[in-house]
Amino acid sequence: MEYKREALLYEKLDKNRVRCNLCYRRCILKDGQVGLCGVRKNEGGKLYTLIYGVVSSIALDPIEKKPLFHFYPKSLALSLGTWGCNFRCLHCQNWEISYEKLTEETLSMSKLISPEELIKIAQRYNAGGIAFTYNEPTIWFEYTLDGSKLAKKNGLYTVYVTNGSITSEGLQLISPYLDAMSIDIKAFWESSFKKITGVKGVKNILERSVEAKKMGIHVEIVTNVIPTINDSPKEMEELALWIRDNLGKKTPWHITRFYPYLKLSHLPPTPVKTLEKIREIGERVGLQFVYIGNVLGHPYENTYCPNCKSLVVRRLGYEISEYHVKNGKCEFCGEDLNIREYL
Repeated sequence: MEYKREALLYEKLDKNRVRCNLCYRRCILKDGQVGLCGVRKNEGGKLYTLIYGVVSSIALDPIEKKPLFHFYPKSLALSLGTWGCNFRCLHCQNWEISYEKLTEETLSMSKLISPEELIKIAQRYNAGGIAFTYNEPTIWFEYTLDGSKLAKKNGLYTVYVTNGSITSEGLQLISPYLDAMSIDIKAFWESSFKKITGVKGVKNILERSVEAKKMGIHVEIVTNVIPTINDSPKEMEELALWIRDNLGKKTPWHITRFYPYLKLSHLPPTPVKTLEKIREIGERVGLQFVYIGNVLGHPYENTYCPNCKSLVVRRLGYEISEYHVKNGKCEFCGEDLNIREYL
C-alpha cells in the first residue's frame, strides 16, 4: 500500500501553488512546501497526503476515554492516530506524535494499516467501532474517510476526537460516515485560545460544532481548564451559554483537570474547586450533563437524570458499575438522556 496519495480538498493556483482546503488554516503552498500540519505537500502543483495508512499508535480503548459518555456506553473503540498536527498546543499530552516531523525514522517506527486491515483488526477484537484520535484526525482525512466508509459497511461506529478545525467542505464529505465527535473547545475567548494553541480561529471550531450537530453527528464538548489561561468564570459562563444556545442543553460538556505538562509545566494543576465552580455555572445556565474529568472518583464522573435526579450511570474512571438507561432514557422516570445505545 502506498502511503503517499493525491490529497482531497485542495485547489490549484498560479505558479504551481496550491491551497489546501481541509482545515480552516487553508495553507497556500509553493511547489515543494509542506503544510503547517507537516504531512501534506505540494509536489509539482499537486497536493499529496504523506501519511495514508501510516499509524503511529493503536489501542483498544473504552469509548468513555475519548471522552464520550453518551455514545454507546461500555463499548470498546479501536483507537488509532498518525503523526503531526495543525495546532501547537502548549500542554499537548501526545506531543511525541503531534509535534513530530515526518521523516524516514518516524515512518520506520510506524505501522502501515490499510482500511481493509483496520476493519479486520476491529472485528478480531470485538470493537464496537473505530476512533481516530491521539493526534488531530483531520490531517489524516483521506485515510479516515476510507476507513469510515468501510466501517459503516461493516456495522461499526466511527468517531473523531478532534480540535474541530476541519472545514465545512471536509465535514460535509465525511459526515455520512461519521457517527460521533468529541470536540475540544480549548477556550471561548480568542486571546485564551491563541495562548493555548498558538493560532487564532476559535469561531471556526464553534461553527463546525454546530454544523456537525445539525448533520446528526453525536457531539460532546471537552474543555481542559488551565489555571490563569482559560479558567475565568466569565469566559466559562460564556462558553456554557453558547453550548446551551447552539448545541442544546442535553449536550455533554466535559470540563477536565489540567496537569502541568510540556511548556506549561510551571503552572499548578487545576484546583478541583475551580472545576466544581465551573460545573455549577454550567448547571445554573441550564446545561444538564456537565462532567468533571481527570479527577478519579469525583461524583460528577457520574450521570444523573436531570428530571428525577437519580444516579443513572455510575463511573469510576472509564469503568461503569451501574447502568440505569433503557433506549437512551432514564429507567426511573423516562427522561431523555441523549444517550445513544445499541438497540
